[in-house]
Amino acid sequence: MRILLFAAILAMLGTAQPAVGATQIYIMRHLQKAEGTDPPLSPAGAAEAQELASLLGGSGTITAIFATQTQRAMDTAAPLAKRLGLTVTPYDPDAPQNLVEAAKAIHGAVLIVGHSNTVPDLVTRFGGISAPVIGDEEYGTIFIVNPATHQVRQMQLTPAK
Repeated sequence: MRILLFAAILAMLGTAQPAVGATQIYIMRHLQKAEGTDPPLSPAGAAEAQELASLLGGSGTITAIFATQTQRAMDTAAPLAKRLGLTVTPYDPDAPQNLVEAAKAIHGAVLIVGHSNTVPDLVTRFGGISAPVIGDEEYGTIFIVNPATHQVRQMQLTPAK
């Protein structure tokens, strides 16, 4: 009888776990950019990208990184990718469902670098209940979505000086 009870408890625990996929999704807008067409990061943005690498660069924290193909998004992700030995995977901001499907195939935490007009949609697509509003001059806010609980937390990088 005890064996059947133990087996039933194990079966319930197995079904209570979230589906295989990303455990946490870190979504952010690229950091401060310079001027021009497809600009790189400004010096302040480059300093913040290094801070991002320090903040999220702990062993095992991030297992995959996605960014749009703009230079500012790639530059935002590059220091963290280098620190973790990862490759930044480009994604098409006009096909967000493809990104969602790709992230579902990842086991662990994922960082996504987008833009002020794409981040709110991504937060809701990954399970956040409400979409954040991001101002034109707002940089450094990271939205952390837990797909299993639909909770969204925010983390703010310290503005570069």
